[in-house]
Amino acid sequence: MTPQVLHSAKQSQQAGKQSEAHSFCGVRFDNLDAAATLKQCAEITTTDKFRFIVTPNVDHVVRLNQEPNVFKPLYEAAWLSVCDSRILQLLAKISGQSLPVVPGSDLTAALFAEIIDPDEPVNVIGSDDAVIAKVIARYGLTRMQHHQPPMGLRKKPKAVAAAAKFIADHPARFTFICVGSPQQEMVAKAAFEIKNTKGLGLCVGASLDFLAGKVKRAPAWMQKTRLEWLYRLFSEPKRMWKRYLVEGPKIFIIWAKWAVARN
Repeated sequence: MTPQVLHSAKQSQQAGKQSEAHSFCGVRFDNLDAAATLKQCAEITTTDKFRFIVTPNVDHVVRLNQEPNVFKPLYEAAWLSVCDSRILQLLAKISGQSLPVVPGSDLTAALFAEIIDPDEPVNVIGSDDAVIAKVIARYGLTRMQHHQPPMGLRKKPKAVAAAAKFIADHPARFTFICVGSPQQEMVAKAAFEIKNTKGLGLCVGASLDFLAGKVKRAPAWMQKTRLEWLYRLFSEPKRMWKRYLVEGPKIFIIWAKWAVARN
């Protein structure tokens, strides 16, 4: 990072929000690559006021444009918003914008491998016991604190509040919120609004499933060629067909309308 960006990053940490950002298709994205994002995360301590990171992908951007009253306040409250889609990166590039890709699964893996001490407390909201056990074993963790909310979390405000309270009651430098969108962002925002909550929340979906081997990621060449979505579609057709074949293509209409309005 350049001295200017480092200075901006320090200012943003004091203010609770990253200032180096721009809008793309109605979503705020911070202009940070993977290394810079990891560095910002590593600087968080258990004495810092709670803040959270969102990792929008195509699915998130589509739903944000469909339900702005639900999604927009969640993303606006985030400390950092980094792109989790090479398709969005490509569309931004065509539009003349730089949009670094910081996959939530890669960020999660780097935090466990390079930043998290095995003996420090780590919170997980969501996932399942088998995944938690494998992550603990893989990284030699001794203080994993796990909260499993009920299904249908989006329509259960008391359960959202309970998950947020768990974060507040279990101080940790990092809390991985893995209950899907917008549930994970709802939990993160609720925790952010509780006085004296500390640390960093990461809204990272299925990232722990990848680390535990429950779900396999696409080969590197498919990731680099923007075909990871196709790998996931063929791996889990019953669960993913609607996301990738019905909802996902709407991004091109959203992008076209955004580009016209921008000009």
